[in-house]
Amino acid sequence: MNRMTGMNRWKLLKNKIVWDISGNENHTDTIEMSGKNISAIITYGIDENGKIVLKRHLYYPFLRTIPNNTHATANQTYGGNINPQIYINGEKIAEKPFEIAFDGVISVKSADDNKKVQITRHLFPSTDKPAYIEHFSIKNLSPDEIYITVDSIDDKRSGRGAKGIYKFNAKSNYISEKIRPNDSISVDLIFTGQKIHDQEITIRADIELSNRKNFAGRIFNESLVLETSNPQINCEFAFAKLRTCESIFETECGLLHSPGGGSYYAAVWTNDQIEYQGPFAPYIGIDGVNQAALNAYSLYVPFMGDEYTCIPTSIIAEGRDIWEGAGDRGDASMYLYGLSRFLLAYGDKNTAENYFPALDWCVNYCKLKTNKDGVVESDSDELEGRFPSGNANLCTSSLTYGGLISAAYIAKELGYTDPYQTYLNIAEKLRGDIEKYFGANISGYETYKYYKENDLLRSWICIPLTMGIYERSAGTCEALFSEKLWTENGILTQEGDKTFWDRSTLYALRGIFNSGINDAAYKYLAKYTEKRLLGDHVPYPVEAYPEGGQRHLSAESALYCRVITEGIVGITPAGFQSFILKPSFPTELGYIKLKNIKAFNHDFDLEIKKDDGVYHIIVKLCDGSEREYICEENSQIEICL
Repeated sequence: MNRMTGMNRWKLLKNKIVWDISGNENHTDTIEMSGKNISAIITYGIDENGKIVLKRHLYYPFLRTIPNNTHATANQTYGGNINPQIYINGEKIAEKPFEIAFDGVISVKSADDNKKVQITRHLFPSTDKPAYIEHFSIKNLSPDEIYITVDSIDDKRSGRGAKGIYKFNAKSNYISEKIRPNDSISVDLIFTGQKIHDQEITIRADIELSNRKNFAGRIFNESLVLETSNPQINCEFAFAKLRTCESIFETECGLLHSPGGGSYYAAVWTNDQIEYQGPFAPYIGIDGVNQAALNAYSLYVPFMGDEYTCIPTSIIAEGRDIWEGAGDRGDASMYLYGLSRFLLAYGDKNTAENYFPALDWCVNYCKLKTNKDGVVESDSDELEGRFPSGNANLCTSSLTYGGLISAAYIAKELGYTDPYQTYLNIAEKLRGDIEKYFGANISGYETYKYYKENDLLRSWICIPLTMGIYERSAGTCEALFSEKLWTENGILTQEGDKTFWDRSTLYALRGIFNSGINDAAYKYLAKYTEKRLLGDHVPYPVEAYPEGGQRHLSAESALYCRVITEGIVGITPAGFQSFILKPSFPTELGYIKLKNIKAFNHDFDLEIKKDDGVYHIIVKLCDGSEREYICEENSQIEICL
């Protein structure tokens, strides 16, 4: 992948980015796009001769292979040889792109060397079928009638899996037509994957393209719409919503959100789905997104037995199996935090009553895992042993604390007086023990050691800040922004290392906003956003580097959105129809609007303006009524809808 420095490769339009290609830039990139029955990782760009580069790696989550492990998703790779060749008056042309754009669909505009034709490709997955589609038109730009021939593609493959024999087809029809000046013809290249005895599906590429655009348009314009004075943040927020909403697949146990990335489909994880994405789902308010979150939470309930064995890290293969190779990663703490935040924002009392025993089980499990120093032990953390985490790490205890506070709010809403007070008492003691056990001077900063023996700065020192623990916020923010941790790609996992994970960078930015360090946080968020949106690997937050090659895992996109909703806007759920608001953004940003928030049993807009250190807040309800509030900087208010 060719790297540019000091400039952006892409240009920004509203909810669209465009790469204007000049000369032979020799650059390729990858992007993942998903529908309910397929995920497509597409490599696109131009080679050293200016010709189009196009490779597809297609994954079919409902087609499981053998053995039934985490990565057992049937998939196929198609290179540049699976590409209908175009001829003008019998002469083969070289297709050379001059513009590539993305707005939920990849659009590639190309021409031949003589510029007689323009080829416009649209690349996208079907929203609901096991199909990936390349729908392209060929337009005659010349003053003369020309004769266009397009080779056919008929690539048939098969494979074995847990559901029998699978068939994979790539198909386009042979075309031979005369085209008058300014007229066009269309070509459809369609890739499908099915079980051997399934009836062949009928694909209308134009209808599928319309469905994909409508899906993206709904995400962009109708649900949780962000408006600020920074168009890059607005667009990245819209794209991140798309990524987190599209990576939901139909499985034997219903809709499931999954990370993607070429490895993780038809499965859920207690960090990615339960902790990262689930709490964000209700704000979007799309039925399928909420249902996928509920399905994920329900999959763990059968593992909550009287013996208090740890719940699994991941439930894989459409719910058929589990993976727990890293032992207890603090998964009950992740579940407690993620589910309690989801239930509050979801705002449905009956759902909360049904899941309350699961919350209580997690509280009891964490109590059993509490050591003599009062913090919660676990075998590892969400990094699963990639970096040391000791017997008790900061993440597990901080998540437990955050989960206890939210679970207490739920108990109060349900009228469960004893659990409410018990959870608050446990949380208060745990907060003090976190300070005593983890509080330390590391590399000259008054922050936290990540585990007892730790003597290097770690990225996850940020997590107490996201849970409302601010005793060491000043030193922690200084450490996070220091040259020991912060790089142009975000925060290093550990001081002196080269590994970065976007998830910790996004948690850190959220926590720094929560701490009221808004000017510095905004500066770094703006830089991070510009790099991810308009740089060389676009347009989403990524997983990690060097591991995974910066895959577009979906839950990282949810974490980006939560930097806005929970960091800058400062929403913390406090009840089924109420939330705490602690805004934190610089005067430079000026204002922020979130439209069509579909949480807390309401559909409402939230508008915040900053003037002389005071936040002016307007809440607009769907019935047309408005409420106004004033909030001092570094203060919070509770809003009851």
